[in-house]
Amino acid sequence: MTVLIHPSILSADFVNFQSEFSTIRNADAIHVDVMDGHFVPNLTFGLPMVKRMAEIAELPLDVHLMIENADELAYAYADAGAKSVSFHQEASTEPVSLARRIRASGALASIALKPGTSVDFVLDNLDEFDMVLIMTVEPGFGGQKFMEEMLVKVSAARAEISRLGLPTSIQVDGGIDERTIVQAAQAGANCFVAGNAIFAKTDRISEIEKLRNLAQNNTPN
Repeated sequence: MTVLIHPSILSADFVNFQSEFSTIRNADAIHVDVMDGHFVPNLTFGLPMVKRMAEIAELPLDVHLMIENADELAYAYADAGAKSVSFHQEASTEPVSLARRIRASGALASIALKPGTSVDFVLDNLDEFDMVLIMTVEPGFGGQKFMEEMLVKVSAARAEISRLGLPTSIQVDGGIDERTIVQAAQAGANCFVAGNAIFAKTDRISEIEKLRNLAQNNTPN
């Protein structure tokens, strides 16, 4: 199982993205949280900013949409240059159709779940998604405490993915650090979003490698 580290720029310096991107060049992708101030209380980036990021970034963009009107806007982020687009099940009336539209736009399609949302729908439709994003905090703000109880969802998704023989990744987002990445990897996650754990460090390159090694060493055989 390939371990992927996606630093979240929610913890980066917003006015120096180009230089910030250079400090995480050994990551697998850049995690971009798009928040509309409605689906979650915070407000971050919109479509024009993501499009500009795609123009200047050497790494692919992994865009996590925390917006109300996902059915109308998600595919536009694929057109803007995102490599992967995650939309919330809670914000879509037709998640399967939306995932297919994102894929048709040339990006990977990922479905995201808030902590209070059951994983059952996802388990019944795993072949429609390239990745499942399981939130391990309430979405909206960085720096929150990791919710260990969400690992039950991770384990359930990994068991079904393995049973079906699918290549679907499991991403965890929220409170990931050197301790919790071990727990998440043991539960079956292989893609890890880390914000403060990386951007608070002086040597971010080394921290990414440390997190990658911790996850790889704790991935079940």
